Amino acid sequence: MKKINVLMIAFASIILSVGLAACNDDDDSSSSNWLKYQDAVTKNVKANKKQNKAILLVAFGSTWQQAYDAFDGTVAAYKQKFPSYDVFLSFSSAICINRAAAGENVEPRNFYAPNFWLNAFAQEGIRYNEIVVQSLQVIPGEEYTRVINYIKDFANNSNCDLDDKYLSKVVLKLGVPLLQDAEKDVPEVAKQLNALYKTQAAEGVVAFMGHGNPDSYDTYKANVRYTQLEAALQQYSKNYFVGTVDMMDNFKTDVLERMQAAGITSGKVFCHPLMSIDGDHGHNDMAGDDDAWDDGFEANEEGEVEDTSWKMFFHHMGYECNNSTMIEKGLLELPTVRNVWMQHTQDAINGEALDYYHSKNPEE
Repeated sequence: MKKINVLMIAFASIILSVGLAACNDDDDSSSSNWLKYQDAVTKNVKANKKQNKAILLVAFGSTWQQAYDAFDGTVAAYKQKFPSYDVFLSFSSAICINRAAAGENVEPRNFYAPNFWLNAFAQEGIRYNEIVVQSLQVIPGEEYTRVINYIKDFANNSNCDLDDKYLSKVVLKLGVPLLQDAEKDVPEVAKQLNALYKTQAAEGVVAFMGHGNPDSYDTYKANVRYTQLEAALQQYSKNYFVGTVDMMDNFKTDVLERMQAAGITSGKVFCHPLMSIDGDHGHNDMAGDDDAWDDGFEANEEGEVEDTSWKMFFHHMGYECNNSTMIEKGLLELPTVRNVWMQHTQDAINGEALDYYHSKNPEE
């Protein structure tokens, strides 16, 4: 945990949204909504509190039923693995929270941002002794920094509405993303993915589609994890490739270039989301029917072909890539990969507590 703490100490504090949508302090309706959301979460936690320790899983979010099923399955797996902890799930994306509540694509369902859950954990009558926040991000990038800052805001009582004495004593732990460690996590995830998909790799290319961060948001230089994972997978088979939807020089066009450089100019291309869930990116950017082909593709200034899914792109490039070669599963749906996240949670529990409490009551 010491290495993680160094990263977090070095990272400057980012101002984050604490509500479900952009709120103005002078807007009475926004204020009342904030109170309504907080009341709902606090009631939920109070009604379900069975232990004195809690695990808060933090995902970006989604508006797809398959993703919700994956999250529900993950919560259930965590409850089984960590029976002495109460387990809760939060979304960090305001857009996903709002669209889920509105019932976009699915039945309406309420999710809440991490700050509401953390605040609820500190309320009188609840007050967990230990709180473990587990990031469900794949790489330690932009979204992971938001997880860190939610914890920092909570620990430092940024809204001045929590009990300082409690905050000075509560034990806070942080579980890191799936591919946090290049030397340990990357080889382990490659090993588990190969065990699952070596049959497909023997038949053709297996192309994993991650999200990635734009260069200007490549926090902790986390994009390198995709390159490292591809190299680790290719120790098992040269048919493995890892690209992204948002990392410069690693779009689907770059994956094609690497495939062709390796002499792979035809055959099957299996596509698989390298994301915690198979949501909008998986269903649309990877396996969707969007197709900008017009006797050829025109790449944008970054080298990416827009408005075209991976499925349609590789199809037009002469490969056997269609609905039958789409492997539509998020990483949380793969128990052996999900276990890597769960091991990070166990490592956090076994490790040192985070020291985020500053200045309020330093003598206590």
